[in-house]
Amino acid sequence: MGKTIAVTNQKGGVGKTTTAVNVAAGVAMVGKKVLLIDIDPQGNATSGVGIDKRSIKYSSYNIIVENIKAEQTIIHTEFENLDIIPSSMDLAAAEIELADAEHRESKLKNSLALIKSNYDFIFIDCPPSLGLVTTNAFCAADTLIVPIQPEYYALEGLSQLMNSVRKIKRRYNEYLDIEGVLLTMYDGRLNLTQQVVQEVKRFFPRKVFAAIIPRTVRLSEAPSFGLPIMYFDKSNKGSKAYMELSNEIINNNKGG
Repeated sequence: MGKTIAVTNQKGGVGKTTTAVNVAAGVAMVGKKVLLIDIDPQGNATSGVGIDKRSIKYSSYNIIVENIKAEQTIIHTEFENLDIIPSSMDLAAAEIELADAEHRESKLKNSLALIKSNYDFIFIDCPPSLGLVTTNAFCAADTLIVPIQPEYYALEGLSQLMNSVRKIKRRYNEYLDIEGVLLTMYDGRLNLTQQVVQEVKRFFPRKVFAAIIPRTVRLSEAPSFGLPIMYFDKSNKGSKAYMELSNEIINNNKGG
């Protein structure tokens, strides 16, 4: 049965999609069967694995709003062991369309139940918000990865995120937990960085990943080529960091 992990932070620009794409590709590269689900209307995770959004017939929108079966939306990527359920701009209107729907928070979870056993890991790239679409991801997920950029405003909004997690646990998904907090865009030369890292570790005791993602130009360039970083530049320090994270996640879930 696949472990479902949502990658989330309502604060934009923290490396959320970069993390979803590269950890999915990294775990798949190690030999695990992986499904990446893009539920961000911007669809950057979709294009980040080389899928042309104009060629898509069905997307995560059709699952969440129209009850299309998840298996109808799956696309095999060119990368070994990695499939994707792509996104669509239509998701931007999903909040309104779901307003009166029955069991609107469980649409994604119910659809994934039929295919979960086909994968070792399922990663969900969430939109940078805490609306109904993200609620669907939290209901479907076992755990959450929270990417944080170590900057002055890093912890701003995290109490709001944790409040949302508590609400989901109470109402819909009592087993939802934090897989780990990931430090991204890291620059160890800055004094502020060290201060924020200590603060994050206080906020999330024993939940911060050992792997740290450095700030690197190649990580920013890879999506424009439709390639995860380990396929774009294997020797890059960002590639090595995401492989470390992928192995850390696999090791943390051994026997689970």
